[in-house]
Amino acid sequence: MSTETATVVRERAKEPDPEASLRLNPTKVLIGLIGMAVVVWALANLFLAFGYYPGWFGSKIVIGILAIIGGVGGAGVLFYFLNMFVEGLPNRLSEGVIPYAFLIPGLGLVTLMLIYPTFQTVNYSFANKDSTAYVGLANYRAIFSDNAFWVSIVNNILWLLIVPVVVVGFGVIVAVLSDKLSATGEKAAKSLIFLPMAISFVGASAIWGLIYAYNNPGQAQTGLLNAVWTGLGGSPQVWLQLDTAKLNSILLMVILIWLQVGFAMVLLSSAIKGVPEDTIEAARIDGAGEFQIFVQVIIPQIKGTIITVFVTVFILVLKVFDIVYVTTNGAYGTDVIANLFFNKLFAASEAGQATAIVVVLLIAVIPLIWYQIKHFRDEEAGR
Repeated sequence: MSTETATVVRERAKEPDPEASLRLNPTKVLIGLIGMAVVVWALANLFLAFGYYPGWFGSKIVIGILAIIGGVGGAGVLFYFLNMFVEGLPNRLSEGVIPYAFLIPGLGLVTLMLIYPTFQTVNYSFANKDSTAYVGLANYRAIFSDNAFWVSIVNNILWLLIVPVVVVGFGVIVAVLSDKLSATGEKAAKSLIFLPMAISFVGASAIWGLIYAYNNPGQAQTGLLNAVWTGLGGSPQVWLQLDTAKLNSILLMVILIWLQVGFAMVLLSSAIKGVPEDTIEAARIDGAGEFQIFVQVIIPQIKGTIITVFVTVFILVLKVFDIVYVTTNGAYGTDVIANLFFNKLFAASEAGQATAIVVVLLIAVIPLIWYQIKHFRDEEAGR
């Protein structure tokens, strides 16, 4: 064989075989499928064991460690076998399948944890109190004829009208004022205002419960609000029982506002800092005052962030539960939909009516979620 012929043979040997790319690798496909099946089976049984046989593991700490190892490690092994399965397919098919293959586990988890329970909830809303027989629309007739349901609806509407507006308003004010401070002062102020975000709703309710605390007349008032009130010459009040003008509900709203102002401040401050300085300087040259600049220049340019914060808090308020449950448990006219659901399900053992309440809440949330998605898409499109 001549040198040229040998060179051509070696070059051809280096070239990929076009037919090889069209062939299936049954070994990889089989190992990938079996591996994925084994991993899913093992993880399912592990997490079921956590729920049904917690005594096997000795303590909750062990369960937590195993859950982290199983969840993170199991996901890694699952994707390893999934990748092997995809690699075993013919190249053309493999390239088309890859994006969908790696989305399937996530979509499956979302389906299992969110979509399936949603359909089951709707299904159970037409069943009796222990979900053993269908009763048609009886649950919906029961809740719509229940005065407690309408009280909770009115309270939820009141929360929706007040809390998001106040949170956004305070968030804008704090963001603007903190930007006027020195760098150190701004950091300190924002840290203090954001700090409540680290507190759970239950913890915040307990803290404010001390502020609203009541002692009998003649005793020292340990509650801050009553201490101030009696210091001004008033008599101590059981604040969370005062339903005149929905005062007790408004006092509960203060807790959520206190928790969420920091969240609004962070997003709005970032948006304000992103406003081009050129537009502000142009407004000053045109003779606009600082208030006019704020209203006519800054606000329009952070409108998208304001809407985002407003809708986020709005959805949160629709689902508010912890604050009401810890402070009054819905007594004295302070009940809300989520707390009513909890009491119907666990205190009254009325699963049918409880799920009907959840369905009503779900229907109320859907338009807001649709609007938020539409708003994000419009922002991405530059509309």
